[in-house]
Amino acid sequence: MAEVREIERLAIGEGGLPGAELMERAGTGSFRALVRHWPGVRRIAVVCGAGNNGGDGFVVARLARESGFEVRVPMVGDPGRLGGDASAMLGAMRGAGVDPEPFAASALDGVSVVVDALFGTGLKRPVAGAAAAAIEAMNAAGAPVLAVDVPSGVDADTGSVRGVAVRASLTVTFIAPKRGLFTGAGPDHCGRLEHDALGVPSALADRVPARALRLDYDRLADHPFLGPRPRDSHKGDHGHVLVVGGDGGFAGAVRLAAEAAARVGAGLVSVATRDVHAAAASAMRPEVMSRGVEDEASFEALAGRATVVAVGPGLGRGEWGERMFANVLGCRPGLLVVDADALNHLAGAGRSAPRRDDWVLTPHPGEAARLLGVSTGEVQADRFAAAAAIRERFGGVCVLKGAGTVVDTGPPRPVGVCVNGNPGMGTGGTGDVLTGVIAGLAAQGAGPADAAELGVCVHGKAGDLAARAGERGLLAGDLVAELRGLVNRG
Repeated sequence: MAEVREIERLAIGEGGLPGAELMERAGTGSFRALVRHWPGVRRIAVVCGAGNNGGDGFVVARLARESGFEVRVPMVGDPGRLGGDASAMLGAMRGAGVDPEPFAASALDGVSVVVDALFGTGLKRPVAGAAAAAIEAMNAAGAPVLAVDVPSGVDADTGSVRGVAVRASLTVTFIAPKRGLFTGAGPDHCGRLEHDALGVPSALADRVPARALRLDYDRLADHPFLGPRPRDSHKGDHGHVLVVGGDGGFAGAVRLAAEAAARVGAGLVSVATRDVHAAAASAMRPEVMSRGVEDEASFEALAGRATVVAVGPGLGRGEWGERMFANVLGCRPGLLVVDADALNHLAGAGRSAPRRDDWVLTPHPGEAARLLGVSTGEVQADRFAAAAAIRERFGGVCVLKGAGTVVDTGPPRPVGVCVNGNPGMGTGGTGDVLTGVIAGLAAQGAGPADAAELGVCVHGKAGDLAARAGERGLLAGDLVAELRGLVNRG
């Protein structure tokens, strides 16, 4: 976390905040969070490592003992090798009557809360040996875990797990939120997340360019595209989305995308699909104009009227889908939203695949892996790097779907990571809804970056609203039902 380290350097060098003071504040903030979330607790274990994160833990243990808690400090590493501020905090803890002990799982028996102060943000190697055993013991202790700064074992930059990682109930992160806590495995391991700036002046933090932008519907709810429309506007002012897809047996995907585009406000929505599906699609949603398209001429007639083309939902990997994707690429310049099997056709083009600035690519991790010629595991190991590689290779905007959807729009914007959404959205058709949402916003005049960033937030928030009745059993159509309210904020 280079930017966090730079903010810390400025705080110490220009803000007059010594490193020991920042460590004291980190430990104090963690202890206050513990008391706030578990007010009746009086027996805790603080698992410490032999670095600065352990120093934060020593502060927690000292304050807990001074407040009358029963405290044990099982430690991984040799306390005699501590130096600097952590050594000073160890001395203060001992002065309060608490001594560290070599880590043993039995030290966690009967405690009400475990405090994880094993590793901080600097972890870049797989966790092994005694440290791995300590993490496994914390996860098996049967008590809630408060993680200090980051859950030990989670890479703060990428959100990947370095072998094994603590599953915290609460994480208190310091100075600036770490982007890895919002994507990949990060959200599942950090539990509830709280941010404590440790009193570092915002003017100092603002001097360090952010590497990532937190995308949150509640922060974007005042976006101009969600405001009231002019009273004299008409359907022609709000764009025309053409959704291309729906090979044999996949009519539902194209319908979901088309209806989502209409529900976020596109003035007109058309569908180019197989002849066998066209009549049924129009009957199910008469506001959407469905056309059977089997040749290039009929496709060009439809594409010529569209503002935005969304291709991929239910497209299939057969000959028809391949032809339709080629037709889309050959149509007049205009924004494209590319999803699902359209991405697989793009990946299949290999070195001859085009590069465009006027499209939004929306892969899930498997599709991203095919685009990059790597494994899904490699994509998930660093989702930010994967999204950047796709954007650099293919151009445009990359929306890498999944827990903590990553939106890489390219400079000058920092990469975005969406905090909306939930596991219930891991069901067929939700990606088709996102395609329609992005296309519908783009048709109304949002540029590719705005349409992608706002689209993932609207989509994720719709999923969160739909999940109020429970995540299991959530259907993609439940998201569509929530879209209209989310795009009318004026």
